[in-house]
Amino acid sequence: MDTKSPAIAVAPVRTTAETVAVPILAAISVSHCLNDLIQSLLPAIYPILKANFHLDFGQIGLLTLTFQLTASLLQPLVGIYTDRTPKPFSLVIGMGFTLFGLLMLSRAGSYPLLLAGAAFVGMGSSVFHPESSRVARMASGGRHGLAQSVFQVGGNAGTALGPLLAAFIVVPFGQSSIAWFSAVALLAMIILFQVGRWYRAKLADMKARPRPAETKPLHTRRRVAASIAILMLLVFSKNFYMAGLTSYYTFFLIAKFQVSVQDAQIYLFVFLGAVAAGTLLGGPVGDRIGRRYVIWFSILGVLPFTLALPYANLFWTAVLSVIIGLILASAFSAILVYATELVPGRVGMIAGLFFGLSFGMGGLGAAVLGHLADLTSIGTVYRIISFLPAIGLLAYFLPREAKLRVA
Repeated sequence: MDTKSPAIAVAPVRTTAETVAVPILAAISVSHCLNDLIQSLLPAIYPILKANFHLDFGQIGLLTLTFQLTASLLQPLVGIYTDRTPKPFSLVIGMGFTLFGLLMLSRAGSYPLLLAGAAFVGMGSSVFHPESSRVARMASGGRHGLAQSVFQVGGNAGTALGPLLAAFIVVPFGQSSIAWFSAVALLAMIILFQVGRWYRAKLADMKARPRPAETKPLHTRRRVAASIAILMLLVFSKNFYMAGLTSYYTFFLIAKFQVSVQDAQIYLFVFLGAVAAGTLLGGPVGDRIGRRYVIWFSILGVLPFTLALPYANLFWTAVLSVIIGLILASAFSAILVYATELVPGRVGMIAGLFFGLSFGMGGLGAAVLGHLADLTSIGTVYRIISFLPAIGLLAYFLPREAKLRVA
């Protein structure tokens, strides 16, 4: 009888697959794409800002830190608040902050105003990610890994498109052309208003249903806390490394291979496209074979490639960056769903915590690595961070998913 329990645990995923709210998942993924497209403009225009405002790498890193901190510090608070009192139309308000920050960046004439614009874009992100992650889970029909991947791939697609659009719009037409992207934010607000209407109706439907009986937690609080701490360390290793690759990849290519700014942006687009593809694969694979295995492989499995990257020629740098993007990006959806299963009923808090941690580690990594690059070189930075994926060994200590599914 016991030997059949895993099959019983997997069965609900198959039976609920028909109830996936595909239009809502598509809408929230497209909104994520538009949101992150806007956000990715900031690192994409760093070479322009560096020249216009005579910035050093430390100041570039501080820009990213400002954006990431406003997002990372506020996201868990927003998640905790909306777990208690969901706000269906908060997504529209959050996108309004992003729009304001975007316009400020386009008109900024001084470094403090650049910091303020980055802060407003971060505030918009602090509202968008916890609430949209909750919507994705509500629309998942039980296929949580798939839904989270669909949601995440939208964001990664937007992050990949941002540098490409910056290369062909902002680079030729200058800083003021950032304002043209306000149309993107307005489109996202229209889509999110429709999502908010569905969200409101879904909440009303959920309140009308009888509440399920409470179950005992699968693990002690100490075990859950230790597992969450391990997951946070894994997110740290992933995002600290990704911060170095995303924020300074163009500078690395320009310094090492003397490519043009536009060519460097295209290489960055190729890398970020691989990140988007890896994100799409991570969730469904985790639904099938277990999220713990995906987490283990995606963090630790990328180590040989990160170690080789600083020593490769231009062709192999491009190839290795694609492999790294594919493997490393598959982790986050699996980590987020795994953490949500550890702490059921706190979707907003967990999403806010892990999205916030991702943004915070990205910002801290950009600032620290930018300062280190000023002291040494971009090549030295890439050699140091290549060892970070070794932290993936900690995934061994995570509880096996069979124990999570028994509930």
